[in-house]
Amino acid sequence: MIEINNVSKWYGQFQVLTDCSTQITKGDVVVVCGPSGSGKSTLIKCVNGLEAFQQGAIAVNGTSVGDPKTNLPKLRAHVGMVFQHFELFPHMSITENLAIGQTKVLGRSKEEAHERGLKLLDRVGLRSQADKFPGQLSGGQQQRVAIARALAMDPICMLFDEPTSALDPEMINEVLDVMVELANEGMTMMVVSHEMGFARKVADRVIFMDHGHIVEDATKEEFFGTPRSERAQQFLSKILSH
Repeated sequence: MIEINNVSKWYGQFQVLTDCSTQITKGDVVVVCGPSGSGKSTLIKCVNGLEAFQQGAIAVNGTSVGDPKTNLPKLRAHVGMVFQHFELFPHMSITENLAIGQTKVLGRSKEEAHERGLKLLDRVGLRSQADKFPGQLSGGQQQRVAIARALAMDPICMLFDEPTSALDPEMINEVLDVMVELANEGMTMMVVSHEMGFARKVADRVIFMDHGHIVEDATKEEFFGTPRSERAQQFLSKILSH
């Protein structure tokens, strides 16, 4: 579903990604973790072309992301993306937020888009909030709306960029519960996150990054058992000791 081959990226002289390679097959849930500044978010944004990369190749479902001939908006329509800061339109109601991409990009009728949006709000437990505006919802609720909005586009895979890091601690689980359910239903997911409980529960693999390199790419059993690299062992000992 997602193939990343020898991807390198620079911001001017500064190299943020170095020879990153991995594959995510259909139905896999892969959690990408690592210290701040390790390149995790940059890597995931390269997958759907939100960040350009200078070397290597990325393909999503056989479509080359770096090829200048690729229609990136069309590709992004099939790759759901959930950001750290929700990115909902503040001047639109929740149902309008869910409908706009469906009508503008997928060409669905307003009625069809509205109906699909309501079904997805049901799924994330927010049907009662349909007519509210984003500013009237908690952070956790807004993030669940953002997930529903991504799902409304019928994505072939989902990318999550630290989806819980901007939330109050008590709201984190309501978002992770929705993500666990998605994973259990077989959605292909690439998740940048420090939520190790989530990784232990549903990840098929864990990728550990440091200074722009993929240092570990292992099954969760191997990663949480004995990571091969000393750097990953240090990282885990710090975040799991609390």
